[in-house]
Amino acid sequence: MTRLLRPSSHRPRKRFGQHFLAQSWANKVVAAIDPRPGDVFLEIGPGSGALTFPLAATGAPILAIEIDRDLVAALAGRVPTNVTILSGDILKTDVVAFLTGLQPQSAFGASATSADRRFRVVGNLPYNISTPLLFRLIELQRQHGLFVDATVMLQREVADRLVARAGSKAYGVLTVMTSVFTRVTRLLDLPPTAFSPPPKVRSSVVRLNFGAPAVRIPDEALFEQMTKAMFSQRRKTLGNALKAFDRTAPAILALAAIDPRRRPETLQVTEIARLAELFAAARRPPVL
Repeated sequence: MTRLLRPSSHRPRKRFGQHFLAQSWANKVVAAIDPRPGDVFLEIGPGSGALTFPLAATGAPILAIEIDRDLVAALAGRVPTNVTILSGDILKTDVVAFLTGLQPQSAFGASATSADRRFRVVGNLPYNISTPLLFRLIELQRQHGLFVDATVMLQREVADRLVARAGSKAYGVLTVMTSVFTRVTRLLDLPPTAFSPPPKVRSSVVRLNFGAPAVRIPDEALFEQMTKAMFSQRRKTLGNALKAFDRTAPAILALAAIDPRRRPETLQVTEIARLAELFAAARRPPVL
């Protein structure tokens, strides 16, 4: 039996960006997640357990990390044995060691083994730190190659940035980084009334499918640094925006056949990857 923490018994904390999902909408989100036998879930911010309990009912092992210690204490006595509640900050906690120790359980009447495990991320992300959280997931995936996908709730404005196209105002660092390492699909839009207390913005559920990088990137750290440098001065032309990043920028832009008068948001991801590859090659020591 689901034993959710009643929202009225916990005062939402603004500093944690807490907005608790109504169960009717949680059921729609779980359907969009589409849990399968062999799934192992990392849940970010379980809150009152609106997603935790329906997912746990499938038999899937769940590592639910929650920063609010009061919510951790309230959930600890309610969750079934296939749920592990971890008190901590997802931005700082090493969750990989905990996750890889979880074994898949029988789900929907089917058995699963360690070889069948699919590590998946779910969560109602706090809107005040959703962008750093997305970068954190990408970082974890780049380091460990562990996750199959992430199905998360975000402010709709952030979701718009994830699916933005080159040339639009929403196109930026987040768009570029996620499009390189994931394939993003918008699944649901949620009104403010889907949460308690209602946020002042509308929300969306998106799925990030992880896979091999969409473009060749010899130096991922340099690619990220260059992309952030470009878009930190997006009103400037590329020639000016990249000068502070690398003094060879004019020559690199010429080699890439990219007009230095273009703006950063006009570049396709393939063009950005080409620039990063040329910068990386220019910084390599000569072979004697």
